[in-house]
Amino acid sequence: MKIRTAVGALMLLAAATALAAPQAKAPHDPEMIDAQGFQKILEQYRGKALIVNFWATWCEPCRDEYPMLNELAKQYAPKGLQVIGVSMDDDGDLILMRRFLARYKPIFPNYRKTPGAEAAFRQSVLPGWTGSMPVSVFYAKDGRQVTHFIGEKSREQYEEAIRALLAGGENIAPQVK
Repeated sequence: MKIRTAVGALMLLAAATALAAPQAKAPHDPEMIDAQGFQKILEQYRGKALIVNFWATWCEPCRDEYPMLNELAKQYAPKGLQVIGVSMDDDGDLILMRRFLARYKPIFPNYRKTPGAEAAFRQSVLPGWTGSMPVSVFYAKDGRQVTHFIGEKSREQYEEAIRALLAGGENIAPQVK
């Protein structure tokens, strides 16, 4: 009987300790957006030079380019650049996406595309976009889409486009592929 009482007391003590211990906060998943949500984001950042990068964990060029985008976001934020990421990962890749974001610790907000209506979403973002990734879309301060990159680009290509974007976006080629 004494053993049962001791075991019971230990279990109660363990449970009380677990409840009293500070709980680790679960990582925050990116907010889900559809085409309408994407348009709201663009409105929210009107007045800032903006790059929206569409990426996925299954996209090797996306994984290669993402850390550079984070560095560029840090470098050019004080000059007025805002970067946003939109994960195109499916629900089945949610754990990979969480690990990816935890690894790279982006300084910019990330969202996740709501599953379904893939083609309609892509066309609302960039008419003619077939789904190739990564895709970065550049918006001038007035909200105008001034250029885009399809596929992985070099740091130099990004910096050239960013400098032009911050200067008003008038000297950026209409489309860079």
